[in-house]
Amino acid sequence: MTPVTPAVPRTREKCAALDAADPLAPFRAEFVLPEGQVYLDGNSLGVLPARTPERVRRLVEEEWGQQLIRSWNDAGWFAKPHTLGARVAPLLGAAAGQVVVCDTTSVNLFKVLAAALGLRPGRSTVLAERAAFPTDLYIAEGVTSLAAGGARTELLDSADQLADRLGPDTAVVLLSLVDYRTGELLDLPAITRQVQAAGALMVWDVCHAVGALPIELDANGVDFAVGCTYKYLNAGPGSPAFLYVAERHLAETEQPLSGWFGHARPFDFEPGYRPVGGIGRFLTSSPSLLGQAALESSLEIWEQADLAVVRAKSLALTELFIQLVEPLAKYGVEVVTPREPGRRGSQVALRHPDGYPVVQALIARGVVGDFRAPDLMRFGFTPLYLSYTEVWDAAQQLAEVLESEEWREERFGRRGEVT
Repeated sequence: MTPVTPAVPRTREKCAALDAADPLAPFRAEFVLPEGQVYLDGNSLGVLPARTPERVRRLVEEEWGQQLIRSWNDAGWFAKPHTLGARVAPLLGAAAGQVVVCDTTSVNLFKVLAAALGLRPGRSTVLAERAAFPTDLYIAEGVTSLAAGGARTELLDSADQLADRLGPDTAVVLLSLVDYRTGELLDLPAITRQVQAAGALMVWDVCHAVGALPIELDANGVDFAVGCTYKYLNAGPGSPAFLYVAERHLAETEQPLSGWFGHARPFDFEPGYRPVGGIGRFLTSSPSLLGQAALESSLEIWEQADLAVVRAKSLALTELFIQLVEPLAKYGVEVVTPREPGRRGSQVALRHPDGYPVVQALIARGVVGDFRAPDLMRFGFTPLYLSYTEVWDAAQQLAEVLESEEWREERFGRRGEVT
């Protein structure tokens, strides 16, 4: 279904009325929101769920501190990659048994790319977008450099080039569902069909989509996917990632990081490796229990949320922001994110030649966005805790920063490390 452009309120009072009627408004109390800030960086790092400190405390002081090694069984530590994977699966439109929570996005991408290449013997090319988040390209290069048969990674200027670049040597296509720079949302169903019709396998990076919009992996026959949990899922910095492998591939896939957690009988301590059946064969080593505890508390919140309602509010918030900032074109601001609702995720990217100091001036005013070189200002919209009035206020603050030219102050011009 094509999303409908929502009606945009024309005054702050109308924004307040929308907040009063917002079905997601009660979720705001579930998060720790620093006073005096409008946080528009949840597409990079989500805020802290109010229940997370207690869950982590319980793991540290009780499960670890008192129960010690017994917690591997009594507290379910050993099974956490699977139990949490089953709880993430509905956010991906995936049936249980196809998702595990483990490792990092980069490590998981290495595993699924290597597995996908192994399923396409005689084909040696991985296609990826040149503008993808760099780690995806680095991992693809690493995988193809190690693969036999002269495998290689080739870059696309955009997914629109697939029609011309897909061929009999294409083994895998790797794309991000939402562009981390521009917020553009790709057409997952159509691209997946296109890739598979050419005999290749489809790998989706859903880091900037999970928790922001419904993702239907099973319904669209996706082969593999990877993603993180520290953006819209609010599981915390460095929280564990997840991977998805379609059930039809599980019996025949092999992944190269064959650690003991993926062994058929890990406590037999055999010298040779035998993979366990099912999605467990994509596990490698002991899980990070502190990170998984934080994710567990966040998923308790997500299990109460309706993703369709989340998506509707996301589109309304981004539409509001876009319409409010469009008049700022007179200050050199260009809206980069697609205007069509069905083509954007849950962020808005603006281009400005002095984007870095502009963002720093906004942060000094309590509006937290971020910057990506060379000239992109990114603003993320997390529907569970962001209000319409905050979006209104953020746009007004941006207008004042540009009109006053306070961004030209020396304190905003010193660029440090931007993550």
